Amino acid sequence: MDLVGKRRIFFIFSASIIIPGMIALLFYGLHLGIEFTSGSTLTVEFIAPVDVTKIEATLNRLGHPEAIVQRTGNAGFFIRLSELRQTTPAGTAERDIIAEAFELLVPMARPLQVSSVSPLVAQDTVRNSFLAVLAAAVAILLYITWAFRSVPNSLRFGVAAIIAVVHDVLVVVGLFAILGQLIDLEVNAMFITGLLTIIGYSVHDTIVVFDRIRENTARMQGEQFIRVVNTSLLETMGRSLNTSLTLLFTVLSLLILGGESIRSFLLVLLFGLTAGTYSSICIASQVLVVWETGEGGRFLRRMPLGASGGASGSQT
Repeated sequence: MDLVGKRRIFFIFSASIIIPGMIALLFYGLHLGIEFTSGSTLTVEFIAPVDVTKIEATLNRLGHPEAIVQRTGNAGFFIRLSELRQTTPAGTAERDIIAEAFELLVPMARPLQVSSVSPLVAQDTVRNSFLAVLAAAVAILLYITWAFRSVPNSLRFGVAAIIAVVHDVLVVVGLFAILGQLIDLEVNAMFITGLLTIIGYSVHDTIVVFDRIRENTARMQGEQFIRVVNTSLLETMGRSLNTSLTLLFTVLSLLILGGESIRSFLLVLLFGLTAGTYSSICIASQVLVVWETGEGGRFLRRMPLGASGGASGSQT
């Protein structure tokens, strides 16, 4: 099986998934949760089904027309709205007023659950999330470059691993941008936790392939690098697929049986595990081949800008 020979197909397939996601991200952005935008969320479950319009009408009457109401199960709701006040002019906490109004509709099966995040905490969360992802990327680049120092051009292995990680992150973020518009899927703190988990998994899977490439480079001296990489991929593909499928079955089970609070985390794992397994075989190793064979430079030279630059240089 010639996996390396299909590298252009792999790149085109990845682009066909990433580009729509980036377009959705550019035009619509992500559906950010309260951890990033500040506000409050309510989790309520009634003893009997309630129409969504009645919930919205109640919140609108209480001064929250901006509330977004999502049904969770037969008689449960997840509500996102602006930050609730601890004390109203009447001297009562706003959460208690809302709870009393809900009780008048249909008695609640359990007490109203409320979570609130202030604007200052939301800003800190955004900054810390960005720094966490950046620190992980830098650490990965340095570690892989050091770990493969015995291989010529070890920096290429680190850069290729980072490209694979960026690929996985773009796939996940793009899918969340699309699903945010289709089903109001939120990006919250669990999303960042899942993203960091996926980064770690993707790098682990990529290192397994790279380590086999390193072993085969020493063992298959005199062979073309393309063949060394293809042999390494075939030798590690079974392990990668078996490990990923085991994890995917577990994640799918949790996604079906788990609660709303961890849905974002599980979806990140589902998308990220799939993308990470694909990128370790079809992206990271293929980037090494493109770099080694100089295909990237030849592609850039064939670009119109490169051609015009070459023409002007020859005239000079």
